[in-house]
Amino acid sequence: MKRTRLLSLCAAGTVVASALLAPSGARAAQAPSGRLTDLVNPFIGTQNEGNTFPGATVPFGMVQFSPDTGHGTGYDYSQHRIRGFSLTHLSGVGCAVGGDLPVLPTTGDITRTDYSAYAVGFDHASEQAGPGSYQVSLANGVRAELTATTRTGVQRYTFPATTEAHVLLNAGQALHKNVTSKVEVLDDRTVRTSITGSGFCRDSKPYTVYTVTRFNRPFTAHGTWSKDAVTPGATTSSGAGRNGAYVTFDTTRDRAVEATTALSYVDARGAAANLAAAPRGSFDEIREAARAAWEERLAHVRVRGGSDTLRRTFYSALYRSFLAPNTGSDADGRYRGWDQRVHRAKGFTYYQNWSLWDTYRTQVQLLSLLAPREARDMAISILRIAAEGGWLPKWGYATIETNVMSGDPVTPFLTHTYQQGLLKGHEEEAYRALRRNADGIPPAKSMYTGREANREYIAKGFAPYVKDRPYAKPGDSDYHHGGSVTLEYALSDAMLAQMARGLGHAGDADRYAARSRNYKKIFDRSTGFFRGRDASGAFTQPADPAARAGFHEGTAWQYQWLVPQDMRGVIGLIGGDKAAGERLDAFFAYDRMLKDPATTTREVWGHGPYAYYGSDKYNPQNEPDLTAPYTYLWTGQPWKTTDVVHAALTLFTDGPTGMTGNDDLGTMSAWQVLSSIGLYPVQPGYPTWGLTTPVFERVDLVLDRDYYPGGGVTVTAPGTSDTDRYIQGVRVDARAYDRTYVTTDTLRRPARLDFTVGPRPSTWGTGKDAAPPTLR
Repeated sequence: MKRTRLLSLCAAGTVVASALLAPSGARAAQAPSGRLTDLVNPFIGTQNEGNTFPGATVPFGMVQFSPDTGHGTGYDYSQHRIRGFSLTHLSGVGCAVGGDLPVLPTTGDITRTDYSAYAVGFDHASEQAGPGSYQVSLANGVRAELTATTRTGVQRYTFPATTEAHVLLNAGQALHKNVTSKVEVLDDRTVRTSITGSGFCRDSKPYTVYTVTRFNRPFTAHGTWSKDAVTPGATTSSGAGRNGAYVTFDTTRDRAVEATTALSYVDARGAAANLAAAPRGSFDEIREAARAAWEERLAHVRVRGGSDTLRRTFYSALYRSFLAPNTGSDADGRYRGWDQRVHRAKGFTYYQNWSLWDTYRTQVQLLSLLAPREARDMAISILRIAAEGGWLPKWGYATIETNVMSGDPVTPFLTHTYQQGLLKGHEEEAYRALRRNADGIPPAKSMYTGREANREYIAKGFAPYVKDRPYAKPGDSDYHHGGSVTLEYALSDAMLAQMARGLGHAGDADRYAARSRNYKKIFDRSTGFFRGRDASGAFTQPADPAARAGFHEGTAWQYQWLVPQDMRGVIGLIGGDKAAGERLDAFFAYDRMLKDPATTTREVWGHGPYAYYGSDKYNPQNEPDLTAPYTYLWTGQPWKTTDVVHAALTLFTDGPTGMTGNDDLGTMSAWQVLSSIGLYPVQPGYPTWGLTTPVFERVDLVLDRDYYPGGGVTVTAPGTSDTDRYIQGVRVDARAYDRTYVTTDTLRRPARLDFTVGPRPSTWGTGKDAAPPTLR
């Protein structure tokens, strides 16, 4: 499929800001322009710990140029002072990271060097944001506008008429822990920095970013600061703690000051080269190019029907799904590998920032459909990490492994990419790396934890729960979550078995398939739930399945459905279809949900973004039970999947509180997008897509013909609504279809899925062979 070059400048020139931007919290109807970007509200999720950011970026860009208000991850809609506009943010993470080089326009004397002290007030009424653009009027009289290219942040500040118009460039403070920094004023237009930071949730190895900022006109004065000392005329400052530079302009005649800041994770030369390679044009032209890049990306999905609010929440979620992973290689292809050496990407773009424990469940599947070229490069990037850094990653940021979260999320991430046909030419390389990971443990001196509990898992069939075991390395420990880790390892073994079988490694396939049944080793028949075991094999206390013991960010109630490779086996352990159905109904408070969905979804299911434990109910605010609503496909009650999914979708709204917990680099947003379309990856790591009623009357997916020869998928559901939501029948390519899932093979051809819906459940999808397959 022909693709336009990302951020090629448009001939449109200056763009009217109101056509690009939506006021924060705006609820306007679809814009007359018909642009999909006008439906996106970047402020969704910026309050109540959704932890999204409203600033300017392009799809998968290296730069996320956004305001920081004092929240640990950057921006919080309930706060009203901006500390600076910094270059790096992750969408929806739960811990502080990034926030490099906060820049702030000010006026008057410079007396404070701590950005929490010199932060400037603002009002949401003056704040606007849209894909690729952000602007706000500050209380000091400055109008700030931001846009971005792949590797640069572009800014325009309109000052009052003054001889003391300053731009502060703070190298020594960020969202992460500062290790050291250096700032240099190179000439009367240029400032260069290097910033070394560390930490994400816990301590981690340090990483360094390099920046260079070029202003559009000479400044009239400059200086630096170190800690509390401000030195006019100085050109350099470095060390631990607060370091920064200020530059001054005379805006009595020309009130606008523009600058472009380029970023590199390689070196200062890389930042300079990225600045030189950045698209040329006026601020307005660059902003329009960013919007056009987003318009092209969003146009891969066209929907018809649904309310204005539904379309806004949908396209805003689709937008967030394309924010990460992020470009890691410079314009010349160089990147810094996890061995801390400089490498060059040849024939692919190197990506970084891997929230794999989250994204393996939804976002990688969405990207494999709608952005297969990028998804392939992302998978190749992970293989480069294994080859250069020595092991596959778990939760990577920039050039380092943080070891945050647990289990083995990289395996289903890569096996899904393989199953989608995106690893051609790299299949055996990927398999070797995955097999090494599945059968071993990283060297003690390496920064990786990998499958930390693999020795016991392979020998005994379970990862032990050792509550007080000391951390061997920075990050999380699999031993602290033995129950959920056993389930995660077994899931990954199942997916690796399918890949091994596809590549002809029959012996390995049988071995991993056998290990995929290890979930049974932690099933406690006395309670009827999964339960952690200690190193001796004894079940750990407390026995209450709603307790925390041995499960990561969830309970045994929520994790009991995380066996997509063998849901029939789990249903058998529970006591059969009837018993499993009753347990699912209790889990979802199903009867109450039907009568009062608003209260049930908000007060019974979830109790806060970080309320992980003490619950026997579905938690739509976190990842462990994301697939749980689709378990009804295995119990012969597919209409209940629709009931629960459609209720959960109401949690996504078009205001700042419109996220269900942390978005986790697009994971929750991808759940919303896929569930709204009616195609959901019910077996992460395998090409099975569960079916449920779409919320739109028609969805057209435009797919890349190089990977999906049919070029697209059309999903229709005439008359779908809150009342007429039950599937009466499905036709796939005009033929009656009674299974509750399709495979990627269906999506490769010019596929058409037609749903007939009605006001009451039917017998569709209840046959003996209707459920998704058991993986053997």
